[in-house]
Amino acid sequence: MTVNIQYVDVDVSETLSAFTKEKLEKLFNRYEFLIGATVHFKQDENNHDAGKICNIELSLPGPRIFATSNEHNFEVAVRETISDLERQIKKRKQVYKTH
Repeated sequence: MTVNIQYVDVDVSETLSAFTKEKLEKLFNRYEFLIGATVHFKQDENNHDAGKICNIELSLPGPRIFATSNEHNFEVAVRETISDLERQIKKRKQVYKTH
């Protein structure tokens, strides 16, 4: 499992990196065909209600899977993004099972 975390115009946070890796590790343990993940943390200064953006792109056989979420803090954004990714992975796995 390779996880690349990038902070775009946001201070680097070791606790946020550890939290994200822990959540992704559960996903990697559940789906053994996953290769790696690229995570981007951004902050939208114009959006005062939310503005904490988390983008995650997963590498796996076939097309890559991408999800993003915009929440009021990064931990919630990570959870929401991983939830979206898991939904996409389940759909992809169903397609592989039928062929």
